[in-house]
Amino acid sequence: MQPKPPSNPGRRKFLIAATSIVGTGAVIGAAIPFVTAFNPSEQAKAAGAPAKADISKLTKGEMMLVEWRGIPIYIFRHTEESLTNLNKNLSRLSDPDSEEDQQPDYAKNSNRSRKEEIVVLEAVCTHLSCAPKFYPELGTTDFDSDWQGGFFCPCHGSMFDLAGRVYSGVPAPTNLPVPPHYYESEDVLVIGEDEEVT
Repeated sequence: MQPKPPSNPGRRKFLIAATSIVGTGAVIGAAIPFVTAFNPSEQAKAAGAPAKADISKLTKGEMMLVEWRGIPIYIFRHTEESLTNLNKNLSRLSDPDSEEDQQPDYAKNSNRSRKEEIVVLEAVCTHLSCAPKFYPELGTTDFDSDWQGGFFCPCHGSMFDLAGRVYSGVPAPTNLPVPPHYYESEDVLVIGEDEEVT
């Protein structure tokens, strides 16, 4: 006995095709939010973008603060005196030669910088991420009797010199990080990218 053919074969084909189209549309509609979630938002793109700093008005002995990826960045211009005194306290430093990987290769020098007179540092203490305060004056301070200028973290007493090198015997284990940076021009510093000096 042969099976009975469907009463309306055209209707069945139409329903199968319509169901397939609606199902495919539903799958695509459900997939769109997942696919777009993989594309970073404009805010996320901006957060990861490099920061530019105009250092043309940064005079000797002054420091400016910029932000890159939500991290405060200290930019300090040395005086002749601070450059001369920079390496007088090496015996008191924990990592004077920057052996720890806290800076790009081009900043692995006594100044920890691309240019001798400009220092670029992440303003985040390597102990518990507090913000060290800038104390450029030399001499006796409340926290050191032979201060050569630098950064003092008031949270737990960590001290760093003007190149961001950590003192021995303080809670911070390593030097302040040096972010990737380069000079777009004599007066424009780009933070967040490594390029050769132009």
